[in-house]
Amino acid sequence: MPTRGHYTPISGRVERATGVTDSSGNVTFNWPAGTFAVPPVVTVGLQGGSAFRSHAITANSATATTINVLVSAGVTLLGIGVLAVGAPASGVTVHVHATAP
Repeated sequence: MPTRGHYTPISGRVERATGVTDSSGNVTFNWPAGTFAVPPVVTVGLQGGSAFRSHAITANSATATTINVLVSAGVTLLGIGVLAVGAPASGVTVHVHATAP
């Protein structure tokens, strides 16, 4: 079985944006009118922070994308490290790239 890959360059428009989460851990990116005809493919990066953070795309349309970020502290229980329940992460800088599929 070969391990070669095939790269196809992106031919559509790519939008880049940065935002900061609100008190609920949400940040919404509004795409310029007419940029995308269908919901874009979105990649997400979270900036900085020392705690464990997770993100989810909670809404994605041709006009806007909403990201939710949770933060979770590590807890040691009987000598085993586990993650506590996630809480909304406010003030987190979120970077996104969006492109047409």
